[in-house]
Amino acid sequence: MDTEWIRNFSIIAHIDHGKSTLADRLLLRCGAISEREFRDQFLDDMDLEREMGITIKANRATLEYEYPGPQSGSGPRPRAAAPGSTSPAVGTYALNLLDTPGHVDFHYEVSRALAACEGVLLLVDAVQGIEAQTLANAYKAIAANLKIIPVINKIDLPAARPEDIALELEHVLGLPASDALFASAKTGVGVEEILQAIVERIPPPLGSPEESLKALIYDAKADPHRGVVCHVRVMDGVLHKADKVLLMAAGRVHQVSDLGVCTPKLTSRPELSAGDVGYFFAGIKTIHDVNIGDTVTLDGRPCPEPLPGYRPPQQMVFCDFYPGPGTTSAQLREAIEKLWLNDSSFNFTPAASPALGVGFRCGFLGLLHMKIVQERLERESEIDVVQTAPTVGFEILYKDGVTRILESPADLPPPEQIEEIREPYVRADLILPSRFIGGVMKLSESRRGAHQRTEYLSPERVVLTYEFPLAEVIYDYFDRLKSVTSGYGTMDYELIGFRADDLVKLNILVNSIPVDALSVIVHRSRAEYRGRRLITRLKKEIDRHLFEIPIQAAVGNRIIARETIKPVRKDVTAKCYGGDITRKRKLLEKQKAGKKRMKQVGKVAIPQSAFMAVLDTSE
Repeated sequence: MDTEWIRNFSIIAHIDHGKSTLADRLLLRCGAISEREFRDQFLDDMDLEREMGITIKANRATLEYEYPGPQSGSGPRPRAAAPGSTSPAVGTYALNLLDTPGHVDFHYEVSRALAACEGVLLLVDAVQGIEAQTLANAYKAIAANLKIIPVINKIDLPAARPEDIALELEHVLGLPASDALFASAKTGVGVEEILQAIVERIPPPLGSPEESLKALIYDAKADPHRGVVCHVRVMDGVLHKADKVLLMAAGRVHQVSDLGVCTPKLTSRPELSAGDVGYFFAGIKTIHDVNIGDTVTLDGRPCPEPLPGYRPPQQMVFCDFYPGPGTTSAQLREAIEKLWLNDSSFNFTPAASPALGVGFRCGFLGLLHMKIVQERLERESEIDVVQTAPTVGFEILYKDGVTRILESPADLPPPEQIEEIREPYVRADLILPSRFIGGVMKLSESRRGAHQRTEYLSPERVVLTYEFPLAEVIYDYFDRLKSVTSGYGTMDYELIGFRADDLVKLNILVNSIPVDALSVIVHRSRAEYRGRRLITRLKKEIDRHLFEIPIQAAVGNRIIARETIKPVRKDVTAKCYGGDITRKRKLLEKQKAGKKRMKQVGKVAIPQSAFMAVLDTSE
């Protein structure tokens, strides 16, 4: 197909602004699915995505749209033609849609999708207005030099204020208010205008079928029967079935066994040409053999240089997974490796704990990503998992000048080897109603946040920019922000580097045995407070045993807090209905000696909830 008849675009927005609903409506309008097949979140094919109402993996679909020609003034809002643009020809266009996640944890999925597009639909809620991820995703699109079509969604709601939101977009992002389209993905109002705007405003892809093959792998997934399916955007050249292709970064040659497009189900085609977005199978066994961002070219006629590709996703949150009751370490390893085939954005290495046995230390993109991986492990492999409290990665500068990333507080070297400990910092944009500024500033300062600037979107809405230690943000800051702002506050953050501070390791001892999985790295000024709160929580979570259990918090060799769980007592003198007192004393002494012996050899059962008590940072 001539590139003039192709449009590649993504839908980007803040979470819950209607991306998946609009994607469903576009599929229905273009005939990719029938009324009988139509359902909410059609492209979200994971059960977890449907239950949580969010998109986790970016999805794609090729739509056929019969463009009728320019029709000014139709629909709910007249469209202004893009300056200097010429009207495209009437005919059938191939619209390649990439639906993207909205949650901050999956921003890497958005980046991948944008690299395969020439334009985006920037979706904004007509009631909520511009939110944190709206700005973050819009700036990504601007940086990628993509054409942005602003769409004000949910105009069917009683509280909708689309004209005001269009002016906000113009003020903040410089997108003319007259260019904004008004729509309701739920009712279908404005969908025709959106499709026409995609054809008219988004430029056709560049590239020539005559050049050497150059295609970008922007996603991949393991198929249990056919091997790995590689999703590609063809930049130049033509890819045919049975071609021998070279994956340039991996340095491997494979033969294409099948290729085609997603409509949204996989549909075979004889070839993929410049500008097309599609898939291919080439007998690739595991996803480890494919690098996301790799360049595909013909083995006999390679392109001169590879495409820039992507930065690999950076894991920001770490925790340990250990086998729960009824699960072995071998079963856990098999389940993690199976899941990693479909989600290579988390990593894992073996780990061991005296209290929990053999497990794995895993790195994730964020707390939601961690929760989803745990859910999928337990559901898809039917195993029990004990998860330790998450922590962030710290940078350790040793005395000899070597720098290493520390993924677990348990691995912190002795103080005499350390020059300084650096913690990751993020720059966070908080968008909230201006009446909540005081409460949010107080909350942010309590989390060691440094205020950078304040910018008003309108007299009622404001953007506060702060720099935070990541450890103070990832646990419950977002929940507290929602509480302080009555649910109206949103946030987006990006990692800006590591900074040194006065940080110490807070050890937790249960029955005089250090439990590595409960240790945390905290600021020295907060160590005693956090230690007392933590052991108070642990005392409530750990059940009473037949022997006394001391719980202690320590920094180095100094105990800074202690709680004691009293033993369960059995009345051993109940059967003594009379006689000499020495008989009762003998039984009590025997019980006392037994408890002492039990305390030395007894094992304390620590429940899952106790490990999550580390997250309690509430005041």
